[in-house]
Amino acid sequence: MSDAALATAPDDATLAGRVRDGDVRAYEQLVLRYQGAMYRLAARMLADTAEAEDIVQDVFLTAWRRIAQLQDDDAFAGWLYRITTNLCLNALRKRQPAAELDPDTTESPRADTQPEHAAQLHSQLEALTAALQQLTAEQRACWLLREVHGRSYEEIGEIVGANATQVRGRIARARVQLAEVMQPWR
Repeated sequence: MSDAALATAPDDATLAGRVRDGDVRAYEQLVLRYQGAMYRLAARMLADTAEAEDIVQDVFLTAWRRIAQLQDDDAFAGWLYRITTNLCLNALRKRQPAAELDPDTTESPRADTQPEHAAQLHSQLEALTAALQQLTAEQRACWLLREVHGRSYEEIGEIVGANATQVRGRIARARVQLAEVMQPWR
């Protein structure tokens, strides 16, 4: 979206209120606004692009069906993150303990970099993806919501159903574990 379009676009609260009244175009705007972020979160949590796509479809179907349950229209983004995180956690619980990694969930290095550098970046991303899969699902969700999506500890707590202290603890443990695994890349 261009800067001019963002300046004139209605805020989340306005759009959520319109969706509650059955406005399909407002719903489409919210989907366009958040589908990328929800997909990135799901892809990183699940390490499976196809499953992430399915989860994101479920997220927006759930949001459409349950918009009347949203208490505060200003909290739409947090509510969407909560739906996404919970659906991902449910999917992870249904899996076998040792999940296969999908290398397609890592972004490709830029084509204009040197081949050696590109190979190193790709290896680092693969190592990070593998390291994320070694975290508990709850740690992974908290770490991704904080480090990748920039959510506050309080927002993450609301999303995952924990208090801010528990969220900080999960993120701290995730950081320690990730730092150990990623030590060779420093």
